[in-house]
Amino acid sequence: MSVQVEKLENNMAKLTIEVSAEDFIAALEKAYRAQRNRITVPGFRKGKAPRKMIQKYYGAEIFYEDAANRAINEAYPKALNECEETIVSRPEIDLVQIEEGKPFIFTAEVALKPEVTLGEYRGLEIERTLAEVSEAEVDAEIEKEREQNSRVIDVDDRPVQDGDMIKLDFDGYVDGEPFDGGKGQDYPLTIGSGSFIPGFEEQLIGKSIGEEAEVNVTFPDNYQAEELQGKEAVFKCTVNQITVKELPELDDEFAQDVSEFDTMEEYRDDVRAKQLEQKQQEAKREKENKAVAKAVANAQMEIPEPMIEEQIRRMTDDFSRRIQSQGITLEQYMQFTGTTPDAFQAQMKPEALTRIQNSLVLEAIAEAENVEVSEESVDEEIRKMAESYGMDFEKCKELMGEEQIEEVRDELKVRAAVELIADAAVEVEPTEEVEEIAVDTDAEAE
Repeated sequence: MSVQVEKLENNMAKLTIEVSAEDFIAALEKAYRAQRNRITVPGFRKGKAPRKMIQKYYGAEIFYEDAANRAINEAYPKALNECEETIVSRPEIDLVQIEEGKPFIFTAEVALKPEVTLGEYRGLEIERTLAEVSEAEVDAEIEKEREQNSRVIDVDDRPVQDGDMIKLDFDGYVDGEPFDGGKGQDYPLTIGSGSFIPGFEEQLIGKSIGEEAEVNVTFPDNYQAEELQGKEAVFKCTVNQITVKELPELDDEFAQDVSEFDTMEEYRDDVRAKQLEQKQQEAKREKENKAVAKAVANAQMEIPEPMIEEQIRRMTDDFSRRIQSQGITLEQYMQFTGTTPDAFQAQMKPEALTRIQNSLVLEAIAEAENVEVSEESVDEEIRKMAESYGMDFEKCKELMGEEQIEEVRDELKVRAAVELIADAAVEVEPTEEVEEIAVDTDAEAE
């Protein structure tokens, strides 16, 4: 096997790969053995006809497609090992020569990893991200905890009020006729939630348990069921149950129930401290993101389109796996959102390009700064991975292999590069937007 590399424009290259005639014959034999049991030749039992006889009867090309795929799958990875370039896309294959007794020749057009010309990446000026916690944010967090510790109680001594949680039976009619989806029993509804047809919930306020009520509404013009859009409807309703959420008092007893502290003041201080720590972590990430974005803006590189397409493919696969864990396929997601595959990929393209640019620039910075990662750091990262998978460290490392371990090392180098440029960045106070004042020039002239 031999491989020749021809550099093209825009960081593309064409690999011309030649497989020896002998190796191609071997691929033909493999194709023949895989298919012979499915081929019938007069005078021979199925699976017993020689390859030459099958080719004579059906044509020499009968095994070419299978043999070509086998030869490509075997030769292309070897060509990548021989090629000194870093390939960053899937190959676009084109057959040049395919004939028994001659070398099998094909080309693979691929994207090459772009070279990066770094600009300034130390001492970059970035706006400071403030890490502050307001009293309103502390109140909101405590209120969330209060909601989680609330209890639901039945109410039977008053009619429905705004905010109540009720259960009701209803029968809906349009033009005096029932319609699909217009009937419910013990349907749970929170008054004021806006989850039902506009105007429905408000008409239940003041109704008592067991009281029959007639609710008149008009379906919205954009209602999901087209046959009901804009239609007037009457719902005959009966409230079966009224419940309310009872919130605990915000006192020392509440603090003791939901935390390790004895007083509300101590609990509130702890909530504030935790929120501040979270804000500080967010500010640190924001600082890093801003520094990386500026370093990327100062760098120069030419990203080949197939490299972006490969990144989109990976991101799509990752997204598909995540939603499948929630029981939704990618096809279903696109149906629900009304998105086409082309539109979905177009939405992902900006993020894909940003990820590629960030990665290339950070790798270049790590190389320029001679960033080294110790074996201890690599092992510590693998140990974290092993713990997350519930595996033994040594077993995890053994299963990973050298290539994946190198990927861990490279990732740690990139993280080190992020910290380097973020630590060297100069934070400046955010610039206040000056409100433009319209000036009446005619009045000034007077």
